[in-house]
Amino acid sequence: MKNELTNQLEDLLEFQGIATESIHLSLEKVEQAIQISNQIPNESRQWQTYLNGLALFGFEQWLEERGTDNLTVNLADASIFNPVLSNSIPAVCHLNINQFQVCIITQGSFINEEVSLPRAVVDLPEFSHHLYVVVEVQEELEKVVINSFISYADLMGNKTQLNLLPDEDWNYQIPWSWFDTEIDNLLLYLRCLDIAGIALPEVQPKSNNLAAAKAELTKLLPQLSAQNLWESFNWEQGKTILTNSELLNWIYNWQLQIDIEEGNIPNNLVEITENSENSLSSLSKYLPDLLSILTEPTINVGRWLKNELDDFANELSWVLLPELSALSPMRGISSPTEEIAGIIRELPKNGVYIPPHARVAYHDLLLAGIPLRLYALTWSLVSDSTLEWMLLLILSTPTGMGLPEKIKLRVSDATGILVEQKLNSNEDDFYIFTNVVGGWNEKFIATVYLTPENQETFPPFEFNP
Repeated sequence: MKNELTNQLEDLLEFQGIATESIHLSLEKVEQAIQISNQIPNESRQWQTYLNGLALFGFEQWLEERGTDNLTVNLADASIFNPVLSNSIPAVCHLNINQFQVCIITQGSFINEEVSLPRAVVDLPEFSHHLYVVVEVQEELEKVVINSFISYADLMGNKTQLNLLPDEDWNYQIPWSWFDTEIDNLLLYLRCLDIAGIALPEVQPKSNNLAAAKAELTKLLPQLSAQNLWESFNWEQGKTILTNSELLNWIYNWQLQIDIEEGNIPNNLVEITENSENSLSSLSKYLPDLLSILTEPTINVGRWLKNELDDFANELSWVLLPELSALSPMRGISSPTEEIAGIIRELPKNGVYIPPHARVAYHDLLLAGIPLRLYALTWSLVSDSTLEWMLLLILSTPTGMGLPEKIKLRVSDATGILVEQKLNSNEDDFYIFTNVVGGWNEKFIATVYLTPENQETFPPFEFNP
């Protein structure tokens, strides 16, 4: 493939002389790279992200100087602009150039006989790229050099032939001789090669690896400090983490919070972090919720609108109540139908209005010997542009007695804890409630909390009518 394309070089590339592959960076780009790196916890990863930023901006400028009239360059998804990915993978992933996925591998001012490639961009289909470009960064000179490149096909062919194995730090040491140093060939690939000429592995549907690793991750993740992932996890665990954006986001927030509490936060992030609710204790509390959302079977409340309970809800002894129009309110008795009707009648005083088409189900539970009842109401919120749903949770006692003083009702989604409702001294202590809104693809998980030893987390709720 390489030889055939090279033979066409003189005819297909319209250059005015031979341009240098060395690029001097503007002060503006250097400052932008600094700002990007400041979002990364851990000093060594900050430095790597800074170099990666310089490499990307230099590569972008090089493309502009070499003429990109027939190149479509899209850097919107580049991992350098996503601190969650930059914190975990020391390369610049997901550059899109003429539909080719391009990965930048940053090297220092002196390139050894080997180039270090993160294992993630070699072995994980989610991070495989058509082309891998080595960019030499001469940071002290504010200069980068577009050094060499290799295609995914050549990389994997050589790797298989030589049975190349990764290091324990999740990197491959790739011989520099594998790379093509004729950089004009890179432009030729980008301009002339059919994208089908470099096949990438398909990303497979997510397996049950995360569910199998749930218990060990629940234990190991809160022990993580600012170190790199390979220092705390084996590769099988690493694959599970690196291919799950929600877990990577949790890790980023956790490590960032460690930096904050150690006083290592950059000045430009002080305001953001002071307003953050991502304390270590909050993140630790949220982790089991997140892992449950990602691994547990769900209760489909959308079926309730069709007067149906799914099999899973039936197995868990949820009870679907009649339509709201059939409910008759009465106070002071434990009938679920009459109790919820009375509560619904009072909710408008708190600014909560329930449409007639909403449906409600309930589940009884016992915490520390105290009988409790959780009602879940749901309805659709449909507009011209969005499909959303409402989940209203009400916690009460079937005995008609007041709720325990320290009771809490927590609701989380895949981004964090959304609300933690507790009794207020000036409120009716017969029930507490909270409501959340999400898209039809969003899930919520609820926990009734009394003490660390006495809490119950329900399976995630989803809305799929």
